[in-house]
Amino acid sequence: MSNLNTHHKKVSEACPKCASPLHIRNGKQGPFLGCSSYPACDYLRPLHEKGEIKKVLTGSRCPLCSKELVLKQGRFGLFIGCSDYPHCEHTAQLSEQNVAAPETKKEAAITCPSCKKGELVQRQSRFGKTFYACSNYPTCKYAVNDKPVNEFCPECHWPIMVERKTSTALRIICPKKGCGYRSKPI
Repeated sequence: MSNLNTHHKKVSEACPKCASPLHIRNGKQGPFLGCSSYPACDYLRPLHEKGEIKKVLTGSRCPLCSKELVLKQGRFGLFIGCSDYPHCEHTAQLSEQNVAAPETKKEAAITCPSCKKGELVQRQSRFGKTFYACSNYPTCKYAVNDKPVNEFCPECHWPIMVERKTSTALRIICPKKGCGYRSKPI
């Protein structure tokens, strides 16, 4: 415990709960402002704003308070939040908002080859990698790592193929185990 920082700096701000002076303290998630009369008063707040502002999204409005939305860098990556934080705590993932990504053309829906009821939709893993899975998850757990193409395999007649980029070219490959069909480089 000798490396623990026991010195607390005073701040010229008073506690909104009890009017005692606030101190800058260090916690396991970084510095924060805490009341000097702790444990009688348990007021604390982060020293830094939640998420570093990267860009103001002009023309976009918060659905809760109608202020401008901003692109922020947080603990788990980029997200969209209200510019009036901490009074308004609206946040959204980038995929929920169309303001972060330009409009893309709609592609034809590809039916799941496993259950034949759902469609293959683009998803992201918790590590940020893109994959394509059935929309009927968890009933159907079919997924492929590469972009699906709505073509039948000429060898095994599997209903979909996938695009795979190699170091030399782009190929269309059958995703069914045991087939191994590969098109010529495109």
